[in-house]
Formats: sequence, C-alpha cells, structure tokens
Amino acid sequence: MKVEQLYTGCLAEAAYYIESNGEVAIIDPLRETAPYIKKAEAAGAKIKYVFETHFHADFVSGHVDLAKRTGATIVYGPTASPSFDAYIAKDDEEFQLGNITIKALHTPGHTPESTCYLCLDENGEQYCVFTGDTLFIGDVGRPDLAQKSANKTEQEMAGDLYDSLRSKIMPLGDHVLVYPAHGAGSACGKNMSKETFDTLANQKKSNYALSNISKEAFVKELTTGILPPPQYFSKNAQMNKEGIDSIDAVFERGLHALDAEQFEQAANETGALILDVRSAEDFAKGFIPNSIFIGLDGQFAPWVGALITDLHQPILLVTPGGREEETVKRLARVGYDYTIGFLKGGFTTWLASGKEIDKVDEVDAQKFGGLAKESELNIIDVRKLGEYEAEHVEGVENKPLDFVNDWMGDINKNTRYYLHCAGGYRSMITASILKARGFDEVVNIKGGYSAIKNESGLKTTDFSCPSKRN
Repeated sequence: MKVEQLYTGCLAEAAYYIESNGEVAIIDPLRETAPYIKKAEAAGAKIKYVFETHFHADFVSGHVDLAKRTGATIVYGPTASPSFDAYIAKDDEEFQLGNITIKALHTPGHTPESTCYLCLDENGEQYCVFTGDTLFIGDVGRPDLAQKSANKTEQEMAGDLYDSLRSKIMPLGDHVLVYPAHGAGSACGKNMSKETFDTLANQKKSNYALSNISKEAFVKELTTGILPPPQYFSKNAQMNKEGIDSIDAVFERGLHALDAEQFEQAANETGALILDVRSAEDFAKGFIPNSIFIGLDGQFAPWVGALITDLHQPILLVTPGGREEETVKRLARVGYDYTIGFLKGGFTTWLASGKEIDKVDEVDAQKFGGLAKESELNIIDVRKLGEYEAEHVEGVENKPLDFVNDWMGDINKNTRYYLHCAGGYRSMITASILKARGFDEVVNIKGGYSAIKNESGLKTTDFSCPSKRN
C-alpha cells in the first residue's frame, strides 16, 4: 500500500494518491488531472476511484475530468446530489482497492454530504482516515458554508459536526493517521495547524474539538468569530456540483500569446481585467495602467477569489517569463476559466512598444518613520483584523484588503495614503486596486509592518497574543 499526500501551498490544500496492487484512488483532486494520471501510469497502475469528501468551496476539483480520462468512478457520501454521473456511497460502505479497503464514514456538519474515508490495510487494520474538512489538524471545518442547502442554521450544522466527530472519528484507533483536506492558511477553518497530518491520539490531546467539551460549548466555540467566507466559495461549490469545462479547454482559451498592439486591442474590445502576476517589486517599478497586481509568489488563488467577483470576467495576463501556463492553471483551480491571452515577452514587450506605463510610489520604513514624525500622515494598515489587534502602529487605522471594495468609498481620491501589510504583498495588491480606481496618491511602505516595527522608530502597541480562535 502506498499513501501520498499531494499538498498545494497556495491553496493550503491536500489531495491524496492511494495505490495498492495496481489500483489507485485519488481523494479530493485539484483541477489539473495530468499529475495523477502520470503518477499512476509510472507505477503501472489504474485509477479506479475518485473519492470526494464533499462539494469543495475553496477550489474547483478535477473529479469530472479525471473520471472521463481514466474511467474511474466518482464517489460521494450520502445525501450528495451531483449533476454528473457519480456513485453515492452508503454510510459504512466499503470499497475494495487492490489489497486494501476504503470505508465511507458519513460525517455531516461542515456540509450535509461531508464524508470521511477510512483506509484499512491488507490485514483489515485501521491505518489512516481522510477527513476532508470534517477534521483538520488543530481545528474543524466551519459550519456556515452549506447551511442553505441543508436548510439548517450554522448552529445546527455545528451540532451535527459535534455528533459526527464523536460517533465516527473519535472511536477510531489512536494510532490512526489523520489526513485532512487543508492546512494553515485555508479559509475553511479558523485555527488550523501548520502540520498537514497527525495521529488521532495527538489530536485528541491538542484539538479542542475532540476534547471533553459539551455540545453547547462546542457549538458556541465553532460559531463565534467566523469571518464571512470569500465571495467565490459558493460559486466554486456550485461548479463542483454541476460540472465544468475541461482544463484543456481552459488552456486552449487562455494560452494566446499577444504582442503589445494585440494585447491593448483585446483589452479595449473585451473589457478584460489586466492581471499582473509578477513580483511586487517589479510591479511597483512599472505596469500597464489599470492593471491589478496579485503576485504568483504569494497566496495567489485565494486573493484572486476574494477580490475578482465575476468568475466569467475575461482576464489578460502579464506574467514572468515562462509562467503563463502556470498562471492559467492556478486561476482555473478557483474557477476563473476565462483567461483570453497573455502579453508575449511580458512587461518588457510593453516597455519596448513605448506605450504608457504607471508606477506605485514606495518608501522604506526608515524614511517613512521620519516623515511620520515630521507631519501627520494618512496611514492604512491593510492586514486582517486579528493581525492588527495583535499589534500595530499607534494611531493607524485598520482597513483589511479583504474588504477593499467596501471601504474604498470612505477615502478621498485627492489625499495621499501610506499603505502597509505584514511584508508588502497585500499592500501592493491594495495599491494596484486603488490606482485602477483613480486613487493616484498611494504610497506602499516597503517591508510592511515587520520593517516599520524594526526600522521606523514609530511607537507600536504592545503585542497581545490573538485569541486562539480569532
């Protein structure tokens, strides 16, 4: 038996490859199917099952494509009703995979159809459990994403999750390995560990959800302080339920190399959003006017999903050399299938054309500190509320990037604003959005809060350890 976790850091998502005696199961696959198929082919094995733990909200799954290409059976848990061919497992139903067995454990709570898959080894002994969003390392899945489809309140869903954990997960052997669908950084939970797997015994000791906690206390803990889900979550869940274009069709639509004239013409004719995915440093030095920056080398897909509200929005790309296909793929992972081309040769091509460019003013932390001591500046901290509450520059206002479209109307286009986040990635995204909306007087503070704290000489609040559940 072989069990391999395939972790994607940008999405904080884990898919799984399980192989036994020439047969393979894939659990919660990403949109692109080639890596799974190549892995099975290299082993001389056949993909027999694609197990889905639930209708994912934070990424678009590759289940339909993978089944079409391999003849594998898609399996969902009880109560699931997808719009494509799939096998709906009964609770406790077993599936043979080579010499091992995979058993479906219906665990409603995160969503009504949420199902964990228990892996029994060649001797029928419990080996590991794939918990999806039912149980994370250090946390559990949020109960508010599918309450409408369940016709329940989030408190009722949380109560279902409490019961599921105690009836299906906690009775398993302490030695059983817990393999969740997500790790730290995912918006599917509130306090996930950086670790991506653990033993059930350790989780019983460290995870509040598996502690000797009352149902009432569990429900209160789980439903307190939940931030609104990113806007793309419900859209991705619907795509996963209804089926989608193949990834090949997305690549065919998106991988059109355009020269500067063609790129400009396409932007004007289609109203496409120009998405610049280079580094923050390169973007600041020069970019195509009205471009939005979301760098590939950061939490790219989640920020795209949080900030670009229309999944059908045509997108034109400015990428680092050779990363065009990667960008189209990573957009498709969260449902943005309408890339229509990229600037051949990257931003260098645009510069060579002599066309207009724009820039973002920047200041280092030391100079910023000097300016702030000389006169009163308008400073915006775009980090998340929990980060801000933990520590911040005294007197600075918090306006999280997550809600930029909400607070943008509260600031003045003719006022100069200094922006910072933790390290510079999110503040550059914010600066690009504001610039595109006509806020020309924005300045990015290089190095973010960490540089400000260490180099500016400005007074910061005392560190306050954020609430464990914040």
